[in-house]
Amino acid sequence: MIEDLLNFRIAGTSLGDLLTLEFLIGLLGDVLTAIVILVVGFFLAGWASRRVRNIGGRNAHLDVTLFSFLGNILRYAIIAFAILFVLNTFGIRTTSVVAVIGAAGLAIGLALQGTLSNVAAGVMIVFFRPIKTGDFVEVNGQMGTVKEITLNFIEMASIGNVQIIIPNSQVWGNTIVNYSGYDSRRAEWTFGVGYGAHLADAERIIRDTIMSDPRSWSEPEPFIQVNNLGDSSVDFLVRVWCSAADFFAYQADMKRKVKEALDAGGVPIPFPSRTLYIEETDSRPTIAPDRRITSETTDRSEDDEGLTG
Repeated sequence: MIEDLLNFRIAGTSLGDLLTLEFLIGLLGDVLTAIVILVVGFFLAGWASRRVRNIGGRNAHLDVTLFSFLGNILRYAIIAFAILFVLNTFGIRTTSVVAVIGAAGLAIGLALQGTLSNVAAGVMIVFFRPIKTGDFVEVNGQMGTVKEITLNFIEMASIGNVQIIIPNSQVWGNTIVNYSGYDSRRAEWTFGVGYGAHLADAERIIRDTIMSDPRSWSEPEPFIQVNNLGDSSVDFLVRVWCSAADFFAYQADMKRKVKEALDAGGVPIPFPSRTLYIEETDSRPTIAPDRRITSETTDRSEDDEGLTG
């Protein structure tokens, strides 16, 4: 039976001919060649990807996110070409393989619509660049600093340094608030002073305190005006422009500095209060007369009971 199996021919070639020493040596050579191609391909893919990423990282005027994305695409492309070379080494027609992969890709694409939508959204994010690595953003109800943008998701770090992963489709399909989108930001405060305070002095103290800080911009011109007459305070609305990089620390520092300056200048800062007025009147409450049981009422009740019985 083994002899019959060895003599079985396919396309004029028997299995026995395939198991010759020459064939095995050739097969071993092809396997070694395939291994070398794969090793070199993966090495070149990683090296090329790192080189592209480094180009974006070394130049401040280049977009790091775009070069990171291009590095990933280049890596996958080199690996794909390496696999095609391996198939060609074993005599497999790559054109047929590409056709099969294309047909299979259609079926896989229908099954992986969510993943492919993330990839498509990732491409849109990279090329239209509504956000980039290092931006402080609010996306899909989450706020944090963008650490990385991949083909499938973006990685963010919250203010408390908690890792946040959001699929690209949810990023591109929702409102994106980019707090780092512009170089400047407008800080806004409301400072309340007592009704007995001299408003001109209060405004001068607030203006001098804020404009003495080097982070405050004189252009555009600061806005400091009475905005509201509250229940217990006169409220000043203050708007000043500053650098986006200084915004959070600047906004917090000014609250403390203005409060201390108003205290030092003798300007009262009220706290919520409520006054209760009690009015006395001469009117006395009307007291209903007591209902007393008379003997007549009692006798009548007894007579009624006798008749009933």
